[in-house]
Amino acid sequence: MTENLVSTAAVKAPILGMSIDIAFEHFHLVIDHNIELSGIVGIFGQSGSGKSTLLRIIAGLEKAASGQISIDNKTLQNSASKRFTKPEHREIGLIFQDSRLFPHLNVYENLAYAVKRKPQGKLSIEQVLKLTQLTQLKHQAVTSLSGGEKQRVSLARALLAEPKLLLLDEPFSALDKKTKAQMLTILKTIQHQLKLPMLYVSHSIGELQFIAKQLIVISSGKIDTVAPIHQAIHQLNNHDDVAAKTSLSLTIAEHLPDFGLTRLSLNVQSTRGESIYLPLLQKGEQQCALGQQIPCIIYARDISISTTKPEHSSIVNQLSATIIAIKPGTTSALITLRCAEQEFYAQISLWSAKRMALTLNLAVYIQFKANAVHSYHSTESTVDA
Repeated sequence: MTENLVSTAAVKAPILGMSIDIAFEHFHLVIDHNIELSGIVGIFGQSGSGKSTLLRIIAGLEKAASGQISIDNKTLQNSASKRFTKPEHREIGLIFQDSRLFPHLNVYENLAYAVKRKPQGKLSIEQVLKLTQLTQLKHQAVTSLSGGEKQRVSLARALLAEPKLLLLDEPFSALDKKTKAQMLTILKTIQHQLKLPMLYVSHSIGELQFIAKQLIVISSGKIDTVAPIHQAIHQLNNHDDVAAKTSLSLTIAEHLPDFGLTRLSLNVQSTRGESIYLPLLQKGEQQCALGQQIPCIIYARDISISTTKPEHSSIVNQLSATIIAIKPGTTSALITLRCAEQEFYAQISLWSAKRMALTLNLAVYIQFKANAVHSYHSTESTVDA
């Protein structure tokens, strides 16, 4: 059975050690960090920041890189001692944006080719087909597959090599949101069942928040941040080129299908029972389970502030909060607020901040629509509350 593919005993997370340097004509990447490979680690950065180059170096595809790479003290390369492990011997899988399948072979034949590289592997083709939800497509020509299906074959092929680390370079960027959500869910399930460490590159903060436990932020060839996912996303609010947002993981408390809403508890320990509402959470025709933890994002531009209780507003989410920080910008101010032991971020005009005389420790109310709460679990919504 798939559920028994790996031991349930606790396994210490491997450490990826990097002290590397590579220079191109208009770009210089310098990384000196140790990363704990626990679960799925997200990598975020603007175009040209060095994300893909970093993955290529780890995989052994950039021989010009100098320095050292190791996983759990196993040296993969060391330019000082002229040691360099070839890509095919690193036990590292790499999945690109394009599927790179053999077009003349069907799904099963593509996977059978991969098995030749790992003839004594523990995973069978049938097990991997089940993991990647490809069983019904195993005799299909890959040229007839959708983009999401092709990427599932790429993922299955990488798994059959039984890597110690899987690198994913924006593998789902060309997919629509519904297919991407399906792929991300499959990826999370695979990681959980196989306990396979992954590094996942994406431009989408929502995508990374949905699957990653921690986030690496790269800027201009250097690592800016390595932190737990919510903390890292909030630190990005200090970057002018990234839209400020609130990042939360909340518990599903109740479904209200007659109104197209789901209620999330802000703090299960709180006696005040603060909640927020978002569009009804369901997978296909099934509603997500009560008690399930859901990651969600609210853009700071979608949160408004009132100094009086908004009793006659149609906006469904209304919460009492306390201002704990004010960061003025050129024409707007980023306000950090504490609400039910959670941090929220609101971006308002400087004019509004001055007109309302906002100060630290001031008690206020925040408002945002249900549609302003974004989650990869959400279906397309018609709710306007």
